[in-house]
Amino acid sequence: MATLKEIRNRIASVNSTMQITSAMMMVSSSKLKRAQDAILKLRPYSEKMQELLSNVSPFLDSDSGGAEYAKKREIKKVLLVVITSNKGLAGAFNSTVVKAIKNLLENEYKNKHVDILTIGKNGYENLKKLVSVYKDCSSLWDAPSYENTSKISEDLVKKFLDGDYDKIDLVYNRFKNAVVQLLQVEQFLPIELSKHDNNTSLVSDYIYEPSKEDIITHLIPISLKTQLFKAILDSNAAEHGARMSAMQAATDNAKALKNQLSISYNKARQASITNELIEIVSGAQALEN
Repeated sequence: MATLKEIRNRIASVNSTMQITSAMMMVSSSKLKRAQDAILKLRPYSEKMQELLSNVSPFLDSDSGGAEYAKKREIKKVLLVVITSNKGLAGAFNSTVVKAIKNLLENEYKNKHVDILTIGKNGYENLKKLVSVYKDCSSLWDAPSYENTSKISEDLVKKFLDGDYDKIDLVYNRFKNAVVQLLQVEQFLPIELSKHDNNTSLVSDYIYEPSKEDIITHLIPISLKTQLFKAILDSNAAEHGARMSAMQAATDNAKALKNQLSISYNKARQASITNELIEIVSGAQALEN
């Protein structure tokens, strides 16, 4: 049985850990509110952009100036944009993305040349020995902005149009609520076109001003920039939600362990007192005899 001193030290250690996890939970809760507001405000705009692009996609012919973004080639080279966090202690937030990348390498993109672009140190550290890293943009994670992500999006588009990669996917966690994060493997390029047969009318009939070519040429890059920015904000909110849940669980576990240790300490202390009383009584009886 552990001594009283050992139990006291363990209680002090658990109490210190519980204070840290509780503080981290409160910090994540505060950050989650801002991140959640940001992604919920962006989603309607992003979804409307995707809807608009979907409606005009049947007009992406060779004369529209946007067909190159939707051109499908034989998949030989693939770039995976891996979005994780810079820090750990967020439950399965990072490991889920890493496992998804490994699964893609072993199945869908087996025998293909695959590179990764990492946003987040965790993904970089876990995957750099497994697959070739085209670029590490982990510094972006601490302060994501539309301007910074636009530069990455422009670089991705250039790589695709130049033929360096035949397909580009985004792999990240989508924020659903503070407890649930959904893994997303989302095609970035080539853009997916809506299918309309002869018996199906378009959702909307657009009048283009100044011209169809100009509208589509400007719409697609903006839509791609928004898509990447939304993925990063989604992942950012999901990270804080996952960390808040993980720290809440850790705090609850620490409280339970502290209670168990307190009970063990009281039992050991009571046993020690009982033994001392027995020794005193036994000594007094020996003196009387």
